[in-house]
Amino acid sequence: MSGTATASVNRPPGSPGSPNGSGAAASASLPPELARAARRRRLVPYLLLLAGVAWLLVFFVAPMVYQASTSVQTGSLEAGFKVTWHFATYWDALHAYWPQFVRSLAYSAIATVLCLAIGYPLAYTIAFRAGRWRNVVMMLVIAPFFTSFLIRTLAWETILADQGPVVSFLNHVHVLDVTSWLGVTSGDRVMATPLAVVCGLTYNFLPFMVLPLYTSLERVDGRLHEAAGDLYATPFTTFRKVTFPLSLPGVVAGTLLTFIPASGDYINAELLGSTNQKMVGSVIQSQFLRVLDYPTAAALSFILMAVILAIVTVYIRRAGTEELV
Repeated sequence: MSGTATASVNRPPGSPGSPNGSGAAASASLPPELARAARRRRLVPYLLLLAGVAWLLVFFVAPMVYQASTSVQTGSLEAGFKVTWHFATYWDALHAYWPQFVRSLAYSAIATVLCLAIGYPLAYTIAFRAGRWRNVVMMLVIAPFFTSFLIRTLAWETILADQGPVVSFLNHVHVLDVTSWLGVTSGDRVMATPLAVVCGLTYNFLPFMVLPLYTSLERVDGRLHEAAGDLYATPFTTFRKVTFPLSLPGVVAGTLLTFIPASGDYINAELLGSTNQKMVGSVIQSQFLRVLDYPTAAALSFILMAVILAIVTVYIRRAGTEELV
């Protein structure tokens, strides 16, 4: 018998090129008990997904479908709402509340930039300089999560009070003169101004920026810094050529985790701002709970979601981070 024929005979059943054909045919030839066990093993991953799929269907897909149907309804609370496919609600909502949309995107973008400017040095320090104090500093970063979001925002009313030490100091050094000229404060006040709303957004969402940045920076191999130093790179060049490019996935994740919830936030604008600082989240909340105009509120929600989705898609593609695309 030739070598080829011997190899063919000695191949185990079900292996590629064996006389029994494909693996499926080999499974069919297994005893019933083994075949049932193989089928159960193949079904295990899908069974494990059932809980997550059910959660998404109940708490994401179903509310989205309900909101979509609500946005094309007409009527009133007394007479009832009916689905009439009135898509003009979207145009009417955007035409009436476009300033709040622009203001929301502007405030959230400024807060995201400030969080990145504050959070990156903090995350860098924790990852490379904190040493044995790393866990303590990380605990201080996440400590605000143990306090209610509402209480943290209310605390800023005390911090930025007109007669408080912060505003008194800013008045003493004439910083408020500059900010008033820029239009972000009003006279000697900080409360009920754009600056107060942006400060609240920055503070409340800063941990969402720091944590992804720290995770990304922690994975940077310290030997790369040593190699850059051996090649006579300055610390700034090492940061620009090595550290920052390797931390880009954390930058992208942090900016998304900050920008997306900040765009729909309404608590900071409600408590720290005035009617001139209302964001689109405030309008949606008011339309749902006060005005009771459910179609307009649902349309505003879908417009906000579509705008954020478009911005995020363009941003991720421009960032080019393979781990997130």
